[in-house]
Amino acid sequence: MSSNTVINSAEFTGEQKEYLRGFFAGIAQRGLTPFVGHTADGLITNDPTSGLPNEAIESDPLWFNTPISDLSKEERWKFEQNPFTIWEKLLQYSNQNQPPTEDDRFRIKYFGLFHVAPAQDSFMLRLRIPGGILTTYQLRGLAQMAEDWGPGRADLTTRSNLQIRELQPKDIVRVLNRVQSLGMSSRGSGADNIRNITASPTTGLDPQELLDVAPLAEALQAYISNSPDMYELPRKFNVAFDNGGTISVVAGTNDIGFVAVEVGEGRSVPAGIYFRVLLCGITGHRQFATDCGVLLRPDQTVAAAAAMIRVFRQHGDRTNRRKARLKYLIDSWGIEKFLCETERLLAFPLIRVPESECEPRRPIDRAGHIGIHPQSQPGLHYIGLSIPVGRLPVAQMRAIADIADRFGSGEVRLTVWQNLIIPNFSTDHLAAAQQALTNANLNYKTDTVLSGTVACTGNQGCRFSATDTKTHAVALANLLDERFPILDHPINLHVTGCHHSCAQHYIGDLGLMGVKVGGEEGYQVLIGGGADQDQGLARELIPAIRVTELPAKMESLFATYIKQHKPEESFLVFTRRHTIAELQSFCNPQENS
Repeated sequence: MSSNTVINSAEFTGEQKEYLRGFFAGIAQRGLTPFVGHTADGLITNDPTSGLPNEAIESDPLWFNTPISDLSKEERWKFEQNPFTIWEKLLQYSNQNQPPTEDDRFRIKYFGLFHVAPAQDSFMLRLRIPGGILTTYQLRGLAQMAEDWGPGRADLTTRSNLQIRELQPKDIVRVLNRVQSLGMSSRGSGADNIRNITASPTTGLDPQELLDVAPLAEALQAYISNSPDMYELPRKFNVAFDNGGTISVVAGTNDIGFVAVEVGEGRSVPAGIYFRVLLCGITGHRQFATDCGVLLRPDQTVAAAAAMIRVFRQHGDRTNRRKARLKYLIDSWGIEKFLCETERLLAFPLIRVPESECEPRRPIDRAGHIGIHPQSQPGLHYIGLSIPVGRLPVAQMRAIADIADRFGSGEVRLTVWQNLIIPNFSTDHLAAAQQALTNANLNYKTDTVLSGTVACTGNQGCRFSATDTKTHAVALANLLDERFPILDHPINLHVTGCHHSCAQHYIGDLGLMGVKVGGEEGYQVLIGGGADQDQGLARELIPAIRVTELPAKMESLFATYIKQHKPEESFLVFTRRHTIAELQSFCNPQENS
């Protein structure tokens, strides 16, 4: 209303005049705040109780329905500048050989480059290798990169992936260009993105598998690459495809795990091969993924994954990084609401079928990713190599490529156990291939602790780690192998440097988490963890112990196992049938002498 407007009081009744006096007195007292909202049917309302946003006031901008002022630091950085638009800054950092600012350090992770100061004043490159399948051409190219710009080695990871470290800022643009020239990508391999998509490492090779899942992993990666909104997540996200065969991909540790199952005749759905959907695996938070009651046809899996990821993208927490994983959204909503929101994005319904209608999972061979094994193709074999804690020198990278070309099919498979597989050796070439591997100091034996040892980067390359995990893991594994060469069951040793649990210490037969003990490097020791048919979180055995005191305790524990275990009893079963107090007594050399 204009200040020059004249109101003719003769046009109002006494009651109306009294109302207007009160109305304008209220405005004068508190200040006018008009309300204008837009209803779903296109009408404009002045009702402030409608629950609609008030379009007549200046409001805090929203980022995924969250006020900017409430965002976490990282979300504000993404709001201020799309990480993929900083190429000019990348060039600047490279040309000036300078480390990035704090906000750009986060954004550069979207290109797969991690500035890892202060542990190392350099970059680490992480790749995208869907399903973990590499060609020998790519492996040789990566070896050349590691030699030219890195430390002369690559590091295999627990997501069937590969990293190259110690890259200087001046080389990062060359690195990204070389990756692209190899027909590979590092885009979205870090920060708040879908991490490398894993698949059973022997998919397409395993005589016991239900379905080859490599095409599904590749299709989901292609979809991500073609969908910009797939790079707008609140936090990282893990997806795995399990072929239902002999070797696990540890699907239960992923945000979404698709596990192939068989449905027989006479069930509520036609007989055939389907996928169960597991949700919310996050072992660093002590939780395995659980079956959500949904059964999918193989052709539905990638679309369902896309819908579920989009629900998380839209509704995940953008204010608290510690609560921004899928687990916490589903903890808040419940499984059914999450599935209903997913269905709203799909052109087909999600079929609820109880797990009991599916055939039981076939047995998993815990050592099936190491050693020589027949393939489903007659006359062909794969050889799984043990790469201690994933450290792979350039010379061995090239030797593997040469052996795969000479005796195999020019292909290499990475695993979630920091090892790798070379497939497609004919029976006629097996002996020569074995000799070539031995000549290159590459081990394919399964009966050692070292072959089942997994370790995160440690404080040599990660600022969060309290310990030198890889060095300690190899030393302990070698000690146990030297002292107890008759161990006849696979033993998994998982060594992680902090509570983030990148090496998944909660699922190891023996798990170590780095801690400081009186200012010295040490470990919390856990025991009896497992995945798949052995699923269970490890129990705390020792709250904290100096690394120098750990070997004697472990020697005593394993000596007791050798003396007291039942025939054919694995170390895992042995530890699970004893109380923690009993196991602690086994660690005391005096009590067991």
